[in-house]
Amino acid sequence: MRPLALGRKNWLHLGSEQAGPKVAAIASLVETCRRLDINLHAYLSDILPKLGDWPVNRVAELTPTAWKSTQKKIA
Repeated sequence: MRPLALGRKNWLHLGSEQAGPKVAAIASLVETCRRLDINLHAYLSDILPKLGDWPVNRVAELTPTAWKSTQKKIA
């Protein structure tokens, strides 16, 4: 079964109205990584520590697509 369909009933009670968009953003990142064949753990391990000091005008560099293209250059 599809993971999003399985979680739909569970996500009805996230705790607040602000939680819904946050869960949607996380689900979007997870699905994008899956579709691009990116190791989710490697992606998050690299990206999350950078978030605190990363300039807002360069946030597009942290998307899964941009991250994958930089990984090919490094490897």
